[in-house]
Amino acid sequence: MTLVLVFTVLLVAQRLLELKLSARHAALLRAQGAVEYGQAHYPLLVLVHTLLPLGMIAEVAWLGARPGPLWPLWALLLLGAQGLRYAAIRALGTHWSTRVLVVPGAPLVRTGPYRWLKHPNYVAVVVELIAAPMLFGAWRTALAVSLLNAAALTIRIRCEERALAG
Repeated sequence: MTLVLVFTVLLVAQRLLELKLSARHAALLRAQGAVEYGQAHYPLLVLVHTLLPLGMIAEVAWLGARPGPLWPLWALLLLGAQGLRYAAIRALGTHWSTRVLVVPGAPLVRTGPYRWLKHPNYVAVVVELIAAPMLFGAWRTALAVSLLNAAALTIRIRCEERALAG
């Protein structure tokens, strides 16, 4: 139980730092005339990322989830996803935000992982939402959060595609 609590504290701290970075970038983008799209679906994304740590703790504490023999694989996948996500954040620079903010006339980013993947950040998040709970054997959380995230990403990616198409 202690390990999942420590992991969760680190995960939540990471997400809070990312939200702080996102807010700073959003302010810069808005100052450049960025237009925000998809405000209505944003709470669904917040819900996904709130349920992940809560679900992991609940499943370990009350349902007895424990790491299985594949935990090293889940740890490697999680680390790889972190690397991909931060490469995407770095490639986007100040254009990275948890919101869909588009500066009119700004070119699309085609560097970093965006050379090969259209949505590397979302690929990383999908892997994280599976690997993090599976690291602790919390398969129910992985399944529930992933299904909810699939619905959220379906909406989000369509919104981004429309916004970027101009």
